[in-house]
Amino acid sequence: MATSASIRIALGLEYDGSRFLGWQTQPGGGTVQDALESALSAVADRPVSVTCAGRTDRGVHALAQVVHFDTEAERPDSAWVRGVNALLPEAVAVLWSQRVSPDFHARYAARSRTYRYLLVNRPVRPALGARYAGWYHAPLDIAPMREAAAQLLGEHDFSAFRAAECQAKSPVRALHAIGVERCGERIEFRLRANAWLQHMVRNIVGTLVYIGAGRQPAAWAKTVLESRDRTRAAPTFASEGLYLEAVEYEVKWGLPARQREFSVLPVAS
Repeated sequence: MATSASIRIALGLEYDGSRFLGWQTQPGGGTVQDALESALSAVADRPVSVTCAGRTDRGVHALAQVVHFDTEAERPDSAWVRGVNALLPEAVAVLWSQRVSPDFHARYAARSRTYRYLLVNRPVRPALGARYAGWYHAPLDIAPMREAAAQLLGEHDFSAFRAAECQAKSPVRALHAIGVERCGERIEFRLRANAWLQHMVRNIVGTLVYIGAGRQPAAWAKTVLESRDRTRAAPTFASEGLYLEAVEYEVKWGLPARQREFSVLPVAS
């Protein structure tokens, strides 16, 4: 909770994850959080600490990250946007600023988080945009990938798709929607859940790619899920193609509408 003398501010951000060492602050700096807190502290003329909706790993991008912070500094919204952006590296930008209720929390108030994974599917690795897409060399059939994705919907123990170093107290998550769409050499995965385990999206994508390549049948996805064994799933896919696309909150918080609507192709007939 904010103190009685402070106000709580929410911000929307976008950033190029290839230029940072992940979201979470590190002693040596170099993270998105480090850059943002430095810029905010300069505008506020006092130390500022931020809390985000979802931590992103090194190389993971964000189209709509949400953070909040408490401050005693009275500043117009333009200062928290244009003023902060003037002090940030070019790979990160504040999109909007909104004063919020003291009980708003960027992480705990979020109803869902949507990720997009962009994959280039062709024999030769990409050069242009290599930092912004994953790559798989063999042809992929999206029909069995969609069939497999449908088996992951709902609330489950996702231990089989969880990184060994994940610090979440529970492996249970609710996967609300998942879609797979091809456009030429590009395949896009969109996944929405109430919350995510570390590497969960990238591990799901890796498993679906194995199925699309014919290395496993569609039913394998359910087998992996029910095993709760990380060693049964495919290897973790590269971080470059992953984007935090949207964070959903209740209307009561008064935040700006999501910048991008979540839409997926049906995953089952």
